[in-house]
Amino acid sequence: MNVKSYKKLIAKQLNQDFKSAVEIVEIPFTQPTANELLIQNKFAGVNGGFDTLLCRGDVPYVNLIPPFDLGVEAVGKVVAMGENVKNFQIGDAVITTARGGGYREYQLIDANLAVKAQEATPELLTLMPTGISALVALEQVGEMKSNEVVLVTAAAGGTGHIAVQLAKLAGNHVIGTCSSEAKADLLRELGCDRIINYRTENLNQVLKQEYPNGINLIFECVGKAVFDTCVDNLAVRGRLVVVGFISEYAKELEQITQPRIYHQLFWKAASVRGFLMPHYKEYMAEGRDRLLNLFYTDKLKVAVDPKQFQGIESIPNAVEYLLSGQNCGKVVVRF
Repeated sequence: MNVKSYKKLIAKQLNQDFKSAVEIVEIPFTQPTANELLIQNKFAGVNGGFDTLLCRGDVPYVNLIPPFDLGVEAVGKVVAMGENVKNFQIGDAVITTARGGGYREYQLIDANLAVKAQEATPELLTLMPTGISALVALEQVGEMKSNEVVLVTAAAGGTGHIAVQLAKLAGNHVIGTCSSEAKADLLRELGCDRIINYRTENLNQVLKQEYPNGINLIFECVGKAVFDTCVDNLAVRGRLVVVGFISEYAKELEQITQPRIYHQLFWKAASVRGFLMPHYKEYMAEGRDRLLNLFYTDKLKVAVDPKQFQGIESIPNAVEYLLSGQNCGKVVVRF
C-alpha cells in the first residue's frame, strides 16, 4: 500500500457544541501487529447523542481526557493483517464496534473484535450496535412478551425502526411516534399498527382515548415532555425502558419541579428502567447473530437515511443533522 497517512476525527477539548469540540488530524500510517487487522473503513454510523455527550464529558462510565478518538461502529474491508491472524483474508468485509474506530479512514484492531460480513454495506451499521441495543433493551430490560401494546418513540430513527420490527415479530400491537409524513410512510412499510405524528396529533390525547388501559411496554429515547406523557400512560405492571433522551442532547439539562415519579408508578406496579448496552455485554454476541440472520433472511428491513455525508469533514454536519430530528433511519458517513 502507498498510503503514508490518513485522517481521523478527534475531540480536542470538552465542549457542549460538537463542532467546537472536534478537529481533524492526520496520523502516520502503521502496519498491523501479529494479531491485528488493518481495515479501510467504508462507512461509519453516526450516534449524535453519544458523540455529543462524550464531547462534553457527560458519559459517566467513560472518563476521557482530550484529545481522544471518536466514532464507534464502522463497516470496511481488510487491507492487511498480522502474521497470527488465521480467520480473515485480504478483502473480507468486516463490522467493528470499538469506541474510537469509527470516525477515521483506517483502523487497526484486534482480529477478535472484528465480525466478518457477507458484504461491506451501510445497512450493517444499523444492526451493530444500534439494532443489538434495541433487541437487548426490549427483551432483557423491557421483558417483552407477545400480545401486548408496545410504544416506540422516535420510531423512524436508527434504533427506533428496528425496535418497531422486533416488537412486531414478537407478536405485539406496536405504536410508533414520529415528526413527519415521510417518517410515517416508513413506519407504515414496517407494519406499525398506530402511527402518531406528534406535530399533527396530541400524543397524550391519542393514548388516553385509544389506549385507556395503558401501554404495556414503552421504548423511550426522546425525553422531556414525551417521557412524562409515556410514564403517565403506562398500564398496570407496564415497563418503560429509557434508551436515551435526544431532546436534551447538546443542550443544558432541563430542571423540573413536579411530583416524584413514584406517585405515578406505585399504584400501577409499573416501572421505569434504564438501559445502556455496556452493562449488558453478555447478550451482544447472541443478539448480533440473531439480527444478522433476520436481516440476511429478509425478515428485518433496515433503513439508511438517504442524505449523503462524504468523508471525515462531513461528520460534524452529520451529527447536527441527526440531532435536528430530520433523519429517517440510520445516519451514515461514507469514506
